[in-house]
Amino acid sequence: MSRIGKKTIKISEGVEVQVTADKITCKGQAGQLEQTLDPRLVVKVEDKTLTITTKDENNVDQETNAMWGTTSALIRNLIEGVSKGFTKKLEINGVGYSAQASGRKLTLKMGYSHPVEIEAPEGIEFKVEKNIISVTGIDKELVGQIAANVRAVRTPEPYKGKGIKHIDEHVRRKVGKKAVANEGAA
Repeated sequence: MSRIGKKTIKISEGVEVQVTADKITCKGQAGQLEQTLDPRLVVKVEDKTLTITTKDENNVDQETNAMWGTTSALIRNLIEGVSKGFTKKLEINGVGYSAQASGRKLTLKMGYSHPVEIEAPEGIEFKVEKNIISVTGIDKELVGQIAANVRAVRTPEPYKGKGIKHIDEHVRRKVGKKAVANEGAA
């Protein structure tokens, strides 16, 4: 039995949940999201709680058990997304590197011969303050993917730490050739 899947999910205030045979829809103040449900699982809404069980509780194989926990986590993300939303913050390090948000576009100047433009899909918003880029939206998966796409424009390099990194990411630094040569001479 899935430990995560067995836990009941509390439905936040102001969130409306509708369950059909094959999908779940969550509506909240931030927007609306839906998720397709696995046919081996049963989702029930009672009062302000949501429970997920399997159709055949006596015979649960490993794949069903995994989908049970995954579906539970996805539904929690739906409820949190439509009530609060998600934000990923990225930090730009490096002389001459900059970012600018205008409308639905993020323009990055990262030392290439041309600026790199990233178009925000529906439901995603960019904000830039000094050297911090904020990617905000209600869909956790989409916010994470767009933040990864922005980071991939110039990943942080290990010698000087220049590039785009997540705020909480630690870039492991390496010693350069010059420093290694000076240690050998001493």
